[in-house]
Amino acid sequence: MADEPLVLGIETSCDETGVGIVRGSTLLADAIASSVDEHARFGGVVPEVASRAHLEAMVPTIDRALKEAGVSARDLDGIAVTAGPGLAGALLVGVSAAKAYAYALGKPLYGVNHLASHICVDQLEHGALPEPTMALLVSGGHSSLLLSTDITSDVRPMGATIDDAAGEAFDKIARVLNLGFPGGPVIDRYAREGDPEAITFPRGLTGPRDPAYDFSFSGLKTAVARWIEARRAAGEEVPVRDVAASFQEAVVDVLTRKAVRACKDEGVDHLMIGGGVAANSRLRVLAQERCEAAGIRLRVPRPKLCTDNGAMVASLGAEMVARGRAASDWDLSADSSLPVTDPHVPGNAHSHDHVREVSKENLYS
Repeated sequence: MADEPLVLGIETSCDETGVGIVRGSTLLADAIASSVDEHARFGGVVPEVASRAHLEAMVPTIDRALKEAGVSARDLDGIAVTAGPGLAGALLVGVSAAKAYAYALGKPLYGVNHLASHICVDQLEHGALPEPTMALLVSGGHSSLLLSTDITSDVRPMGATIDDAAGEAFDKIARVLNLGFPGGPVIDRYAREGDPEAITFPRGLTGPRDPAYDFSFSGLKTAVARWIEARRAAGEEVPVRDVAASFQEAVVDVLTRKAVRACKDEGVDHLMIGGGVAANSRLRVLAQERCEAAGIRLRVPRPKLCTDNGAMVASLGAEMVARGRAASDWDLSADSSLPVTDPHVPGNAHSHDHVREVSKENLYS
């Protein structure tokens, strides 16, 4: 255990200020400061509000994580941070903080990919990732199918959303139903008391000539909104629970169907599901049923590790250290559109030598 890398991870791609600390594949701390309540009145995340919230929460959240883990900052083997994709301003806060801590402590810096981190976090719960692993990532900003043969260097995109991400569609339908923000948890809650077969909503991009692994939820969102508007225009009551259940079923049906198909086509017998929407109870149940029928082993982290968090960044950072990947340079920049094919942003092998020559331990003395 003592020989495994001790890494602190910082995640600020959206509205969660996440700081995690792991030793190898063991989670020691997972501290989060959320600004979701500040965005609720706008019905969605406001980038400038998120950035300011990250600034205010960063140092206290890092201190809380260190205290929870029972370690000193000087004991760390590296600092990992989400370099992208995400909101540019929010990412900049995290990257700047990571640089400051890494420089002051004389520790290597690792800029990592948000999506690859969502895959890697599963190691904290279920052990080392099989290679290869198929990953279905579903959140407010992403709906992606990814094939990973090496989480630190080889992640290949199989398919992605061409319009609204799954989580975004949940937020928009919740807004139409006047259920509040964020939409995912509340839709899930109402759907448990509804009939998923009450209303037949469309399944996007599931025709024989459609892309096999891409997703589209814009048409579904529009169909549900029009169905609700038509009922209201006719003076009829909208069966909120049935609408929620039928909409949710349409989303998870497509997600799981395409994920299992990708596994079969690629000969991969492990499917990992991550991202905020992976906390959805119906998605977990349907994915388990379809994976069992296809002889595929399903891996889904507990809900808290599915949403954005610092633990996932620390997990990927620890993997970078363990596999000897090059640390990032000090000119590391936030990249709001960082491709998943870049699991991390490496620098040259000597990028941190000048830091190790100076002692700045006064930061935590």
